[in-house]
Amino acid sequence: MGGTMNGTAIILIVVGIILLTIIGIYNSLVSSYKKVERSRSLIDIYLKKRFDLIPNLVECVKGYAKHEKETLEEITRLRTSFGNQANEEDANKLNKHYQGLLALAESYPEIKAGQNFLQLQEELSNIEDEISAARRIYSVDITRYNTKVETFPTNIFANIFGYKTIEPVKFEVEDVKVKF
Repeated sequence: MGGTMNGTAIILIVVGIILLTIIGIYNSLVSSYKKVERSRSLIDIYLKKRFDLIPNLVECVKGYAKHEKETLEEITRLRTSFGNQANEEDANKLNKHYQGLLALAESYPEIKAGQNFLQLQEELSNIEDEISAARRIYSVDITRYNTKVETFPTNIFANIFGYKTIEPVKFEVEDVKVKF
């Protein structure tokens, strides 16, 4: 009778260890996936902050560049569109026009000397730094998550629980350099 108890106890311990390992792997996958979601949303927050500054930049430049009205109106339209449906295509278009706006400001030295413009320049520079940092964090989080999903033995459980590798979001304009 004593031998049967020992055998049962050993089996229960082994099953317990296996269950704890599976739970640990699952929790690790969930945690990594949530980090990727969080770092992606952080990029969205900083992009929104940048887009929220665009109307101020447009107004600042408008006073000096009346004949550039078409460019400024397109930026305003894209910003509104991005705010309403927040999709990647509009974000990329807006980034391209945003670069054009910064180039336009370069063409007018009197804009660069204005106090409002200098303040906006500082804010934009800070936001660009935050966006770059958020993208680096996002890249690291995706790499860690994808490594877990693809390496043994976690890949077995990732497949069982439906976790797949994540393709990083591609930004057509990686970083907008703010130079004036």
